[in-house]
Amino acid sequence: MENIALIESFSEFKDDKFIDRVTLMAILEDVFRSTLKKKFGSDENFDIIINPDKGDLEIWRNRIVVEDGEVEDPNEEISLSEAQKIEPDFEVGEDVSEEVKLMNLGRRAILALRQNLISKIQEHDNTTIYKQFKDLEGEIYTAEVHHIRHKVIILLDDEGNEILLPKDRQIPSDFFRKGDNVRGVIESVELKGSKPSIIMSRSSPKFLEQLFFQEIPEVFDGLISVKKVVRIPGEKAKVAVDSYDDRIDPVGACVGMKGSRIHGIVRELGNENIDVINWTANPQLLVTRALSPARVSSVKLNDEKMTAQVYLKPEEVSKAIGRGGHNIRLAGKLTGYEIDVFREGVEEDVELTEFSDEIDAWVIEEFGKIGMDTARSVLEQDVADLVKRTDLEEETILEVVRILKAELEE
Repeated sequence: MENIALIESFSEFKDDKFIDRVTLMAILEDVFRSTLKKKFGSDENFDIIINPDKGDLEIWRNRIVVEDGEVEDPNEEISLSEAQKIEPDFEVGEDVSEEVKLMNLGRRAILALRQNLISKIQEHDNTTIYKQFKDLEGEIYTAEVHHIRHKVIILLDDEGNEILLPKDRQIPSDFFRKGDNVRGVIESVELKGSKPSIIMSRSSPKFLEQLFFQEIPEVFDGLISVKKVVRIPGEKAKVAVDSYDDRIDPVGACVGMKGSRIHGIVRELGNENIDVINWTANPQLLVTRALSPARVSSVKLNDEKMTAQVYLKPEEVSKAIGRGGHNIRLAGKLTGYEIDVFREGVEEDVELTEFSDEIDAWVIEEFGKIGMDTARSVLEQDVADLVKRTDLEEETILEVVRILKAELEE
């Protein structure tokens, strides 16, 4: 074997962590046959013998002996006089096998061959990595922070695979330094060109669901099932759980004594507030439970429009809505119903949309984002608190309050 660089190539690739011996031999033969085809026009009359363990190979060209001056295809035929230089007793019609020395292919062909070999190996590795991580989609994975950029953190796992954690897949309170270990769920794996793009997420509901599988033994064992998870990352989450065994309290098992079991999950999620509720197929009861910690007096459902009118005592309304409207928003996502909150004992109230001729639609929309869509729901709140919870200026809120009061006092 004359070409040392090529021998070194075999030594590099035979220890590759993603490639087995049979596959390596197939790739090597494919690469060499491609080179021979370019050099001689055909590779069909060549035998390639590869020993990747030693980093060695032999190439033999098979030709038929013909009379001198009758060679039509020099790749497949050899003149009698040339054949007899190899072996004196060759005769016309016999097969001649002659070893092709790599150095005779030319320096440019050898460099191209090596580059093609590297490319094929990388392509194989990328495909293997893609399949490996595609099977891990939806599963928790741990990797180390390698590089921090403005919009993405680049992670490396123990095998040197690159995983991306974009800014919008992080929890708002996340703060990582180079070398930190990061846990997240493999959200998506795509091939961009020939290179796999692996995206990790810590903001996905799937991450919280998988944390329950890891941290709660009854969930891992299948005694408790996680029916649905909804989140506002870093703020609040609701998890509906069910048990196949009537003797097991699914909520109690998940939360633990004084929150001992769920504490590790809360800490992992940057102190995200997690409500665990009992799942039920009864939609009215599910809406009632989803609005926890508020105590609901009654629920009226419209299944066609998927809306729910929920009636509560006035002191329970703020609990149902929650800070920044998080509680009512998550309850809606969990149940699939658009939830409207009404106060018991308050007969006269007006929808904010009725004031669209006096109040801009975007202002009404801002109040709706925090669960306030009636006049009294706004008037019962402190102006300073409304300024904090919405993107509205104090002057705008005061003007809205003036308009609403004028209407209700008429």
